[in-house]
Amino acid sequence: MRTPERALFAGLLAAALGGCALAPRYQPPAVPVAEAYQAHGPWQPARPADRLPRDGWWKLYGEAELDRLEDALGRRNADLAAALAHYRQAQAYSAQARAGLFPQVGLGADAQRNRQSDTKPLRGATSPSYYDAYTVDATIDYEVDLWGRVRAEVEAGRDEALAVAADLASVRLSLQAQLADDYLQLRGLDRQAQLLQQSIDAYARALQLTQNRHQGGIASGLDVARAQTQLSNARSQLAQTQAQRELLEHAVAVLAGESPSGFHLAAATRPVALPAVPAGVPSELLQRRPDIAAAERRVAEANARIGIARAAYFPSLTLAAVGGWQSDRWGGLAAAPNRFWAVGPGLLLDLFDGGRRKAGVEAAKAATDEAGARYRGVVLAAFQQVEDQLSVLDRLGAAGADQKEAADAAQHSLDLAMGRYRAGAVDYLDVVQAQTAALDAQRSLLDLDTRRLRASVQLVRALGGGWEAGPGYGVADAKRDEQAR
Repeated sequence: MRTPERALFAGLLAAALGGCALAPRYQPPAVPVAEAYQAHGPWQPARPADRLPRDGWWKLYGEAELDRLEDALGRRNADLAAALAHYRQAQAYSAQARAGLFPQVGLGADAQRNRQSDTKPLRGATSPSYYDAYTVDATIDYEVDLWGRVRAEVEAGRDEALAVAADLASVRLSLQAQLADDYLQLRGLDRQAQLLQQSIDAYARALQLTQNRHQGGIASGLDVARAQTQLSNARSQLAQTQAQRELLEHAVAVLAGESPSGFHLAAATRPVALPAVPAGVPSELLQRRPDIAAAERRVAEANARIGIARAAYFPSLTLAAVGGWQSDRWGGLAAAPNRFWAVGPGLLLDLFDGGRRKAGVEAAKAATDEAGARYRGVVLAAFQQVEDQLSVLDRLGAAGADQKEAADAAQHSLDLAMGRYRAGAVDYLDVVQAQTAALDAQRSLLDLDTRRLRASVQLVRALGGGWEAGPGYGVADAKRDEQAR
């Protein structure tokens, strides 16, 4: 067997026997997981098969306008578009790393006019001072992955791409939840404005009553002043409520990718029903939160980079081949006598680096520890967020029932006070106190309704919004976003 062939055979044999993996065996970091959530309530059905809708969880609220806005968010929101572009970058970087698994093939051509130095060492006596050189060649280079460095880079790139895909899902969920939260706040303010307008109408009638009684000498001017104060305060509260609504309307416009200057949502006072949100069990949350999935994939990426750092201690083996034609004349360049080639392996090993490789391994281990700690922090924060919203919904549900009783009682007190005032049994101060108490109680009841709806949105967000980890998770969502745009 000729020497070049033996060299090529030896290189291929090394490639066949190669493939050690130097990265530690990966295990997701352990986190404490309870068997069930601490808070319980009627909004949490006990059927284990229940899940949030995979697409369009906001449809639980039965608001067609919200459905339209969420669809617009998916197509036009600037933050979501930026996250999608970042995901495409991660995909490209992963493809770059994967290219290292394959041979690199190149073609070259060169044409030169040369002049040799008259004092060139070992120049032949008959060598011309001027000559042409024409070369056409092809090269093949392949790094044999003896120690798994290239495969570790591919794994790290894939894990980062999956993490960014989960980041994209997390951004999407956050924006969807923010839009739903703003929308429900806005609808709550519509109901507040309706209540205030009704109160203004009632206070205006009461003011007219006191003025008539004052003109008839039955009531004092103090009653008129008190009635005017109530009416003006209610008008002020309505103006403040309208200002808050306009700010929320502007925020909704931006989230939906529209200009606030040309955006308007008509008022709607129909109550929004509180949906039943299936919370499941804590162990399911690890597969349902995209931010948890992203944190876990970054731990896996950091673990793979330990293998990359360790591989630097070992020699790198490259198989290379080059061949082509070379001549001092362009004509007949491809003739057999002009042919040249070279083939063989190359081995490279750093013998001394002043501790650089050791520091690289320690840095990779520390990065893995950091990623693991961040993963545990994300998981525990996710459990906290679910428990928080379950507790809020539980307590606000009880508070809402009590507040309804308080609002009914306050309205009854107002009816009694107004009847006694007309009969001349009490002065207008009793009416003012009853009006204030009734309006405050009714506004508190509406506020509790809105807070419960907002808490349900945050619970959906804490539960992952119907997202679920799986093979290539997040990729289908990213492709759907690209198609929508």
